[in-house]
Amino acid sequence: MPTPRRARSFGGDAAHQRLMMANLAASLFAAEAIVTTEAKAKALRPIAEKLITKAKHAQDGEMRVHRIRQLQSYLGDREMTHKLVNDVAPRYVDRNGGYTRILKLGSRNGDNAQMARIELV
Repeated sequence: MPTPRRARSFGGDAAHQRLMMANLAASLFAAEAIVTTEAKAKALRPIAEKLITKAKHAQDGEMRVHRIRQLQSYLGDREMTHKLVNDVAPRYVDRNGGYTRILKLGSRNGDNAQMARIELV
């Protein structure tokens, strides 16, 4: 028997999947809502919430630079890191999680894939 997988795989190797999730997260923070497949939205949710939590912890003075550099290394986009730390994270200072919402939209015409809209609350 093969080893059971812990997470969804979307084709390609692990580096490709990490970059795909980083691009989806950057797009989510840029537009504050994106339409993607339901599986990708469900896989993106814990990643986006962990990034927002890390950005929230970067609000205080201690270890601020370290946390910003961690966000920058994952996202790979300096503008999105700046927007996440300075615009998105301060909105959720009083919230203990649940920063994203997934709305199911139905099937896509071309391949009948289940579509969903993931947005910041």
